[in-house]
Amino acid sequence: MDDQEVIDRINELASEEHELFEKESRGEASESDQERLRRLEVSLDQCWDLLHQRRALRNAGLDPNEAQVRDAGTVEGYVD
Repeated sequence: MDDQEVIDRINELASEEHELFEKESRGEASESDQERLRRLEVSLDQCWDLLHQRRALRNAGLDPNEAQVRDAGTVEGYVD
């Protein structure tokens, strides 16, 4: 997966997330919608992490294709 494919995936996930946020704000989100929203948040974090890894590897003169999707526990454990 190249950078543009990751960015396209991020945009797809963000669009779905936005739709679910709107549904939730109207009080129309089901339990499955809320669970999907939680999964989307993790997937988005994983995609952003992958994109950051790819860019860091490239900037270091290494192969960006060596970047790998990290598990949810890793990406959700990051602190700002």
